Amino acid sequence: MTAPQFIQLEQHNSAAVVQELLQGLSASQAFTSPKYLYDALGSRLFEAITELPEYDLTRTEAQLMQLHSADMAQHLPHGACWIDLGAGNCEKAGRLLGPLSAGRYVAVDISVDFLRHALDGLQRLHPGLPMAGVGTDFSGGLQLPDELGLDPTQPRVLFYPGSSIGNFTPTQAVDFLRSLHLVCGTAAHSGLLIGVDLLKDAAELEAAYDDALGVTAAFDLNLLLHINRLVGSNFGVRDWRHVSRFNANQSRVEMHLQARHAVHVQWPGGERLFAADETIHTENACKWTVSGFDALLRDAGFSASRVWTDPAARFAVFWAQA
Repeated sequence: MTAPQFIQLEQHNSAAVVQELLQGLSASQAFTSPKYLYDALGSRLFEAITELPEYDLTRTEAQLMQLHSADMAQHLPHGACWIDLGAGNCEKAGRLLGPLSAGRYVAVDISVDFLRHALDGLQRLHPGLPMAGVGTDFSGGLQLPDELGLDPTQPRVLFYPGSSIGNFTPTQAVDFLRSLHLVCGTAAHSGLLIGVDLLKDAAELEAAYDDALGVTAAFDLNLLLHINRLVGSNFGVRDWRHVSRFNANQSRVEMHLQARHAVHVQWPGGERLFAADETIHTENACKWTVSGFDALLRDAGFSASRVWTDPAARFAVFWAQA
């Protein structure tokens, strides 16, 4: 059996993390990157969110992939190198590698150690398929290491499921998609297979990010504990509440942590007084129309695209040729 290759591009840079977080916390509208929601506990809480009745995005995408996999196989290149962005447990790509005839699989996530168990298990299911895990933070744009030895003549399928593209503003999204277009390379028939959550009723969207059980609230509030560990601050979870609201002008759901009362937060070398009801903006989830996202793909350099949606047009998967 072929053994997976593992490459860690970046090691944890605690000074850069502290600088990034404190810069956001000190801004007039305090904010943090959504990537800091996903410490060990945050990742488990997010998995629980995907099981909630209010949050059907993950289930809808899985059903859509299963329903349309045969048609996808008619449009995607066979024998391609699959590059799975934010691979996590590799489960989503794992269901497609066989039906869509992958020729190689590269899983990309923030930590290569997180990928080891998943890739070892996936390799046993596909013993002859070359696999690699790459540890890198690709939120600022994707670059792959030369050590992978990618064949420039092999088509590439960049796989970005789950609608994580919604965490970017439209300007950030088009810049990020341009970086993916470059990674597609020069081989014919390469492209991007990407999941996109579609625009829905505002009340439904807000409920999906503020569920009745409070799991999403716990997911958001856990960020404060993560920040305390990273920067040495003294956030108290009980001083804050989770708020989800739909911003119609920006076509996005925003998650905020709102101060229940005036809160004095300190960290080594600095502090901030948050007034009652002042917020920390923790995540955006932009929602798209099919035509709007198709235009975004074309702005990023992709050409013809094929789109599949569920029967209720709640979610879409695009195949965009490079």
